[in-house]
Amino acid sequence: MNPNPKFRLQGIMLASLIFIADQMVKFAMIGPLALQSRREIVILPQFSLTWAENRGVSMGFLEAGSDTQRWMLVGLTSAIALIVAVWMWREKLRGDVLALALVLGGALGNIVDRIRYGYVVDYADLHFGTFRPFYIFNLADACITFGVLILLARAFLMREKPIQETASSADISEST
Repeated sequence: MNPNPKFRLQGIMLASLIFIADQMVKFAMIGPLALQSRREIVILPQFSLTWAENRGVSMGFLEAGSDTQRWMLVGLTSAIALIVAVWMWREKLRGDVLALALVLGGALGNIVDRIRYGYVVDYADLHFGTFRPFYIFNLADACITFGVLILLARAFLMREKPIQETASSADISEST
């Protein structure tokens, strides 16, 4: 079974939409909302827009402390994004294509930040008093997370059922 070109187009469109939306929100944080200088805008008691510069990858791992490390991180994350794009291009199942598109769109948004600013712009701060169940994140991070969770759920919950054997000739002769 070959990949469906319609699914590919849907994946490319979703990844593009995620990328554009991510960059627009980050533009709003940097420009009109001036979050970088304001540092925090309280939206709800449990949710704030809080400026954070993530110089590493997920949860600050592999933090890039120099320009060389920054560009190595850009190269690593770009290679991962390329692998996801190829996987999405070859994928046959629509659900997996769309989940991979979430990952790809988010990854591209964060890669552009790292190239442009030297860090990923994070701003979404969910908290309950001083308890923060998540690090400060952005739309791209959320899309990557949901895409991976969907892929994992589909891998574990959507397994193919074993093919049942057809009635054997012995079963047929016994019933006659």
